[in-house]
Amino acid sequence: MLKKLFFFSMLVLVAVPSIQFIVSSTQVVVPSAQVELPDFTDLVERASPAVVKINTVSRSQWQSSQQFQGQIPDIFRDLFERRGRPREPTPRPLWSSGSGFVISADGYILTNHHVVDQAEEIEVLFADRSHYKATVIGSDRRSDLALLKIEAEGLRFLDFADSDQLKVGEWVLAIGSPFGLDYSVTAGIVSAKGRSLPNEQRENYVPFIQTDVAINPGNSGGPLFNLDGQVVGINSQIFSRSGGSIGLSFSIPSSVALTVVEQLKKTGSVQRGWLGVAIQNIDKSLAESLQLDKPQGALINRVNVDSPADRGGIESGDVIISFDGQPIIHADDLPHIVGILAPDTKVKADIVRQGKRKTLSIKVGRLEGDDLGIAAADNTGADRLGLLVQKLDDDELRALRLRGGIVVDEVEAGSAAAEAGIRPGDIAVQLGHSRIDDIEEYRQVVSKLPEHTPIFIHLYRQGWAGLKTIVIH
Repeated sequence: MLKKLFFFSMLVLVAVPSIQFIVSSTQVVVPSAQVELPDFTDLVERASPAVVKINTVSRSQWQSSQQFQGQIPDIFRDLFERRGRPREPTPRPLWSSGSGFVISADGYILTNHHVVDQAEEIEVLFADRSHYKATVIGSDRRSDLALLKIEAEGLRFLDFADSDQLKVGEWVLAIGSPFGLDYSVTAGIVSAKGRSLPNEQRENYVPFIQTDVAINPGNSGGPLFNLDGQVVGINSQIFSRSGGSIGLSFSIPSSVALTVVEQLKKTGSVQRGWLGVAIQNIDKSLAESLQLDKPQGALINRVNVDSPADRGGIESGDVIISFDGQPIIHADDLPHIVGILAPDTKVKADIVRQGKRKTLSIKVGRLEGDDLGIAAADNTGADRLGLLVQKLDDDELRALRLRGGIVVDEVEAGSAAAEAGIRPGDIAVQLGHSRIDDIEEYRQVVSKLPEHTPIFIHLYRQGWAGLKTIVIH
């Protein structure tokens, strides 16, 4: 076969001699910069000692056997009842791993929130085989960042670069432990900046860096480097249909990470700016109807009562085209800018209202924490519906634009509430034909509900409002 291929090649050159000239000519004029790839060896050698593998141990959350009792055939149910309830299995340990990197000589380490979330034990391993127990200084779900601390001194650490200066097409490199293959190195280019990836709560506070660097499970929390060996991002997510890399990976910019780290180190938590609006993108037809030169900005759909936006004079139908001196091209640009601002910061907002441009002064508020209920949960046990609930204070009701209601803290497995699809975080405002304003009213209504009768419950869930049917057995 090789001989045949060689003979065919010679025939082509002989039959069309100009081809040989063209190839030779092209090879002469191609600049060497286009055929030479960067040499990453020095960067990897310098950076690897500060990159760590993070092993965690958590406990599995077993589901109660009660939820399966309804699935047991009648012929076996008597046998279970005579011998007593089956013993509940004890939770078993679950091991997982991710990546991270040292950010100071005295043992501070940065990783992803989801790497250490709910972990009971955290172990940090270095390339020289040394290992340490780590504690969580603070963790932030919204940015997917966590700050750890180990008892060590004189550690090699990594420096941050300004991710705002990163350019699309620039070479970047990642070091991590994909699939447990420790200290693997992958490289690629920056594919895009400012990508919006809303989380499960539909929040969007991180303008992700998109790259084609091969990132896989286990790379989470590892550093993304520029060619100077400085950290420009923290690897966080991939887009994949198979679970493996397909060339779409996303990193948290260093500009966001530095702000989060500073707050986690001081207080263990992160405070974000809050405006109190609902927004949407603007297409070509909307731009024409709003008398805009082009599709740009964040269109205000709703302004929460007594919110920072409301007090600052923003109205529904306004288009914010600039905030704190930064242009708003897409609607998702607004939460990226607002979220990184400290509460009570005063900024200028440029808006377009009825075709006219105006500048407003806005005092940014404080975004509420992850948990709606601040008070301790009711520990008296689940009620007849299988719920543990908490009250909503006046500020929370005002922010949600509700007159009253209670928030679900826990849902008992196998209960009527679980069968109805009620989830922690749901807000109940009506049960049957009875309105629920507070916990006392809720308990009174629940105590009087009939059994084996479908009752509707009116819920609010992350912007969704609707009815579910619940039946007490």
